[in-house]
Amino acid sequence: MKKFMDEDFLLSNETAKKLYHDYAEKMPIIDYHCHINPQEIAENRKFDNITQVWLYGDHYKWRIIRACGVDEDKITGAASDRERFQMFAEALPRAMRSNGVPEEKVTGAASPREKFDAYAAMMPKCIGNPLYHWTHLELKRYFGYDGVLNGETAEEVWNLCNEKLKSDELSVRGIIKSSNVKCIATTDDPADSLEWHQKIKEDTTFDVKVLPAWRPDKAMNVDKDTFPGYVEKLGNVVGKKLATFKDLLAALDERMAFFNEMGCVNCDHGMDYVMYRPASDDEVEAIYQKGLKGEAICECEAEKFKTAMMLHLGAGYAKYGWVMQIHYGALRNTNTGLFKKLGPDVGVDAISGRDCSGALFQLLDAMDQKGALPKTILYSLNPNDNAMLQVAMGCFPSAGVRNKVQNGAAWWFNDSLPGMVNHMVSYASLGVLGNFLGMLTDSRSFLSYTRHEYYRRILCNQIGEWVENGEYPDDIEYLGKMVQDISFNNTNEFFGFHC
Repeated sequence: MKKFMDEDFLLSNETAKKLYHDYAEKMPIIDYHCHINPQEIAENRKFDNITQVWLYGDHYKWRIIRACGVDEDKITGAASDRERFQMFAEALPRAMRSNGVPEEKVTGAASPREKFDAYAAMMPKCIGNPLYHWTHLELKRYFGYDGVLNGETAEEVWNLCNEKLKSDELSVRGIIKSSNVKCIATTDDPADSLEWHQKIKEDTTFDVKVLPAWRPDKAMNVDKDTFPGYVEKLGNVVGKKLATFKDLLAALDERMAFFNEMGCVNCDHGMDYVMYRPASDDEVEAIYQKGLKGEAICECEAEKFKTAMMLHLGAGYAKYGWVMQIHYGALRNTNTGLFKKLGPDVGVDAISGRDCSGALFQLLDAMDQKGALPKTILYSLNPNDNAMLQVAMGCFPSAGVRNKVQNGAAWWFNDSLPGMVNHMVSYASLGVLGNFLGMLTDSRSFLSYTRHEYYRRILCNQIGEWVENGEYPDDIEYLGKMVQDISFNNTNEFFGFHC
């Protein structure tokens, strides 16, 4: 039996082992899309305990905890950090109860062997979740823990991690440096001052690039009740009342120029779905005025406004040479009670089945016809869209750019082992896998850089299978270069990070 998470974890053949250990393992990391706080990098935050660095803001973990029936107070409420950690450590065994295992075999008088059998029988239902692998990779890489986290080992892990967190090596900057990260692109609103990015930029003691990435969702959401307040905030930043739609666009153009000066090469749009509904200037102006007054905006009107915004912003991205990312396909805030209590991004989002392929191609084509289609990365939360997005890569070629339109990494609910395998196999069959941009964390946790390792191991194993099945020549030198390109070089070139 293979040992759990040994040095050849997920590497099932000799070619995979050679590709990973000789080529992929030591490649640097570019984390081109994440949600970490630049202030914590500027101040080089140190964490008091493992809960702070591990669980705060991580809705991936919140979902599995809620699935086990844990009180909300112990997830986002007033519970102590120690209580939250113990609760997560126990989450997988508690899932046994959810699947009908008698309490006697969980905490009762059953023999140790009976309890082991019950737990072992339950594990296949949990072990396929990427959180199980991520959790243990993080414990192993950053804290040197080779055991397995559960309710019985929680005290041991808690004490070990908290003691090691006292070291400068596990400060925010220590984690980044030890992870071999060369560049980080955060997620920033157009109204953001970027003061923390400036402080990092001026700090000569820290040589990792930390760049802003433009995220204008709040300016797009004319149909949200937060829109009037946001427009006022943006107007205050540029020192002008944004009375008309043209004023809004001018303000965004001004902020885009500022972001560009601060080193931004990257933007991101989070959409429920991609729309394309062109409208006249007068129509869009009328919709903007309704939005400023907080009046109800129907779906058709919202689509017209957002289409106008995307066409204008896309031209700006193309002008500056930025990469445009579009994440879509999430069904947001499905639990009204939790949304009202806690707000967005708390682990109650789902996958949308809405088909917007026609609108997506129309939007890209409209930009392309005007010579204003930026480099683009498309992500859908619905894995059924993978083939469509991978075919889209070949529809908008550009001389001198390898895959100007890209299908991004398997995202969110899909960045599991089978999800990533399915994504890369489909990508390879419909596109050019050697041009792929590799992994990103999309995380709020500084321990998430192990997700790059996780992806690289899966990539090397898949390529190794093709080679050892006789489906590709055993050209290790060429394949090693390809693996290094996917791990780092392609991203560095595509975004122009110059790392």
